[in-house]
Amino acid sequence: MLQDFLTPQKSNFKDYTELRAHVNTTRNVAMVAGNMVNNAQSAIGGVSARVYKGGTFGFASGAEYSADSVKNVLAAATDNALFMDKRVNKGNPPLPSLGNHAEKLRTAPGPAIEQSLMIDFTKSLDEYIVNKYKNLSSRTVSTGCLDIEKLLVVSDGTNNHLFQPRATAFVQMTADTPDGVPVSLYEVVSRFGRFDEIFTDPAKLHSLLDSLYESLMKKREGVFANAGLKKCVMHPKLAGMLAHEAVGHTVEADIVLGGSVAADNLNKQVASELVTMVDFAHTALGETCPLPVYVDDEGVLAEDAMLIENGILKGFMHSRDTARHFNAKPQGNARAFAFSDEPLIRMRNTAILPGKSKLDDMIKSIDDGYYLVSTGNGQADTTGEFMFSIEEGYEIKNGKLGAAIRETTISGVAFEMLKTVDMLSDDMHWECGGFCGKKQPMTVGMGGPAIRCDVNIGGR
Repeated sequence: MLQDFLTPQKSNFKDYTELRAHVNTTRNVAMVAGNMVNNAQSAIGGVSARVYKGGTFGFASGAEYSADSVKNVLAAATDNALFMDKRVNKGNPPLPSLGNHAEKLRTAPGPAIEQSLMIDFTKSLDEYIVNKYKNLSSRTVSTGCLDIEKLLVVSDGTNNHLFQPRATAFVQMTADTPDGVPVSLYEVVSRFGRFDEIFTDPAKLHSLLDSLYESLMKKREGVFANAGLKKCVMHPKLAGMLAHEAVGHTVEADIVLGGSVAADNLNKQVASELVTMVDFAHTALGETCPLPVYVDDEGVLAEDAMLIENGILKGFMHSRDTARHFNAKPQGNARAFAFSDEPLIRMRNTAILPGKSKLDDMIKSIDDGYYLVSTGNGQADTTGEFMFSIEEGYEIKNGKLGAAIRETTISGVAFEMLKTVDMLSDDMHWECGGFCGKKQPMTVGMGGPAIRCDVNIGGR
């Protein structure tokens, strides 16, 4: 657990100041076709300071964490703030006061797990796959955990001690189609918690692996989609990706200031009235979010950020500085991934809220369309235009699922596509296995229900 070398320096703060001690501990194990290709562990940490003066920040960091290094980093950040203020000369007033509070550690670090635990778990999953499934050309099994610990002291706001563990298991299976083309599917299981708490028994994942293999065999015999604008049902996995990539980034206030499509759409209809989208801080629908954030790295107590309400764009995600610019309330969206990173506006747990329909009824309502289940990757730009790969999908013919489809893509403009949403399922699915890549990686959660909408799908 991090020792507090920060608090004694608070008497030396002259302007708005953040001091953050920060350690990321990572463990990874990976096997490809039964061969171990990765077995690594690392702990990367240090201390950083950020000082605000006249509208600009001075930042400094150092990899050593001691009383002397904290003092030196604070002095360097203060000097950088004075230098930037003189050169830029924005003349902005101080950041609005938030008062002074302290947030206690909610999840305590435990003893370090043995690397052998992850190795044995990974080998067990691989052995199950190779012994049971005979039609695979390749397989990859990997496990990992990322434990983030931060100690934050701020001049004005909430001092915080955070421990955020995330454990992940990844399996990819590959098979050849009858015409010799390799096709793959993968599954990621990721949860908030220590690896030895989340993954207690490999057998608990066997049914998931069976389902993945069954889906791959269907895809192996799959057909090509017919290109064009189609009525589709998107699995909740895609709803989360859509919420994050195609919409979420456009409503981050720093990107809004850079000219995103959301800049001119505040309080306007950007989606069907069925669509409500929230960036949750730590609790959603009565349950703890996949990656709960209680205080951000600017010392702001985290609250939910309402982004779209009944189809109307209601707000943006902010740092303390952009909140001042937009005369809005900061809600805890400024986060840094590593000790040497400055806090940026980042999503936390971004989701479209569920509706009232049943998934089966949504599929039955379509005569000719597609059920899109999973995506391999996605990208979007500040105009809201997006393109996602579709790794798993199925034809819908006369209200019933038909043949699996080969890999394809979907594309469109998010705010236009969301206006075609006419059904949302009544369930909720969360994903938290990946990283957001906005300038620095960041752990995020994303979620939603199944969505019925019109979307452009690629073909052969």
